[in-house]
Amino acid sequence: MKWFVILWAGPVLLLSSWYGLSYYDMSFGFFMLTRHTHDLVFTIYGNILGIPPETIPPLVARAIAFDSLIVFAIIAFRKRKAIAAWWRRRQASRSLASEESLSSAP
Repeated sequence: MKWFVILWAGPVLLLSSWYGLSYYDMSFGFFMLTRHTHDLVFTIYGNILGIPPETIPPLVARAIAFDSLIVFAIIAFRKRKAIAAWWRRRQASRSLASEESLSSAP
């Protein structure tokens, strides 16, 4: 499970780091982090896909969000017993606290 999360988070972190740094032209001397490269990459992808380049970043963001939901659903499914136990403890402590507040009220 650890490798599953690492193999999902690694590319997401790399892509979002590149996008943020190149969008704001924080190149640190690397050509791949310049705004020119940023625009060139999205122009090339736009030409390949046949869509305007400015529509690609929102599509990628939606894909990352959807993939993240799937990854978290898989993790939640694998940890469902621990989550259910936590939820039962939480509900029990909440009901105990409400009973105590009712019994201490005048």
